[in-house]
Amino acid sequence: MNRRLFVQGLMGLGCLTLLAPHLRAENRGQPLKIEKIIRSEEEWRQLLTPAQFEILREEGTERPHSSPLNKEKRNGVYACVGCELELFTSEMKYDSGTGWPSFYTSIEGHLETKLDFKLIYPRTEYHCARCGGHQGHVFDDGPEPTGQRWCNNGLALTFIPASS
Repeated sequence: MNRRLFVQGLMGLGCLTLLAPHLRAENRGQPLKIEKIIRSEEEWRQLLTPAQFEILREEGTERPHSSPLNKEKRNGVYACVGCELELFTSEMKYDSGTGWPSFYTSIEGHLETKLDFKLIYPRTEYHCARCGGHQGHVFDDGPEPTGQRWCNNGLALTFIPASS
């Protein structure tokens, strides 16, 4: 190998090393990493209403049939009220009859799940991948194509209508 090719190769590797942190993960066939938001309890209390704080930060649940989002029919997205990360689209929503906004799937990578034993039997709880805010629970009694019901607290969401 001649010296010129060797030096060009080293320069190319150096450029790739410098650029690597700036390359988007989705361009390499991997899901995009969500940057976490960390706030103190006091900062969350200032940002959220008391009811929103109870749900997002203390894993509470709102009363069924209390959310105006149950009747929301416009096109748009449903985002986390704590950090505005988009979690669901209007196309994913359906009327489950349970009294909470329900979706048959979520935006990939925007929610994280964990097991919850608060009612003795295990349930799958989900949280916003960016701020960790509690959203609701996912059940296996939803419609096709997934068979899932992502049952969300309306107070944990904000609806962003599609632009006309």
